Amino acid sequence: MLEGKKILIGITGSIAAYKSILLVRQLVKQGAEVKVVMTPAAREFVSPLVLATLSKNAVVSELAEGSEWSNHVMLGRWADLFVVAPLSCNTLAKMANGLCDNLLLAVYLSATCPVVIAPAMDEDMWQHPATQRNLDLLKGYGNHIIPVNSGELASGLHGEGRMAEPEAIIVFLVEHFFRTSELAGKKVMVTAGPTYEAIDPVRFIGNHSSGKMGFALAEELYLRGADVQLISGPTQQITTYAGIRVNKVRSAAEMFDTSVAIFPGVDIAVMSAAVADYSPAETAGEKIKKQPGDLSLLLLPTKDILQYVGTHKRQGQYVVGFALETQNEKENAHKKLESKQADCIVLNSLRDEAAGFGVDTNKVTLLCKDGTEMVTELKTKKEIAKDIVSFIISRLHAE
Repeated sequence: MLEGKKILIGITGSIAAYKSILLVRQLVKQGAEVKVVMTPAAREFVSPLVLATLSKNAVVSELAEGSEWSNHVMLGRWADLFVVAPLSCNTLAKMANGLCDNLLLAVYLSATCPVVIAPAMDEDMWQHPATQRNLDLLKGYGNHIIPVNSGELASGLHGEGRMAEPEAIIVFLVEHFFRTSELAGKKVMVTAGPTYEAIDPVRFIGNHSSGKMGFALAEELYLRGADVQLISGPTQQITTYAGIRVNKVRSAAEMFDTSVAIFPGVDIAVMSAAVADYSPAETAGEKIKKQPGDLSLLLLPTKDILQYVGTHKRQGQYVVGFALETQNEKENAHKKLESKQADCIVLNSLRDEAAGFGVDTNKVTLLCKDGTEMVTELKTKKEIAKDIVSFIISRLHAE
């Protein structure tokens, strides 16, 4: 999402300036072109040489460097985004009141791109009415403010005022500025993870699904501009982006009811969850104690979510199902595609090494009802998610 983006980082005099090193490094690793402008005070906290080495661009901090003028106007016009991180209490006050006594402030006042600020200061300074007034002024000017964290501060106190971590800053930038519009206006439902079917209050029937593939799909669909609702079974996965609405469920019945409620309002349904096919006929109210002899459980079939979605889809809705097979893979996937009335089936085979449950990589075959097929190589699940979403977009345009 950051490939080729031009990002100008502004660094002010704050102990949190050390985080700017990590921020620049991560932005460059993700393909962004980065330039850095510093206040004179910032040079006391972090080395311009380090930042120049990581950004692969000269760092500027003075209106004139020797006999050369630093063109603040062109810097503000060069960038797609100007990120001031950290923003000290002092520079915040100057920005809010239009002061211009250093290069960073000159760039800010002449910038034509969006401006994002990540404040950093001690708790008492952060909570002071003057600081809050200055923040309100910056918001009113159209600037974007990344919330501060709460934790240990340079003073030794604990409280609000810590600058957001570099990873959180990058997520904020991507979510607010660099999502694409390929699926803008589309509403999407994604199911992910396993379901747990209770035997008693402590035991359940489940499977090894981690939810990684479904979460990767939800995030990729969101980054392509879609409005995403994720229905997740029990999993350790969390979403990177706050804009993805997560509905947590536990059993197949809960996932069915939630899917049925959400499906009528979506344009695309991606059913990647590993839903239990059977559930105990009865759930014991108390823990079943071990007794001599065998224990038999009567299992009843669960409601088929993919079949319900496939048979109830309206014109214009696109339904993607998943099939995890261990034998006769393509034959069984084609049968599932037809019987569930899906538009596409994503086939996983447990015969493929390093693909399937619990790992970070996958290899899939996409099968469509019109005979179209696409086979991926073994890749990370995030990369597979990109391939699947690109395929879905191509199918939407083809129909």
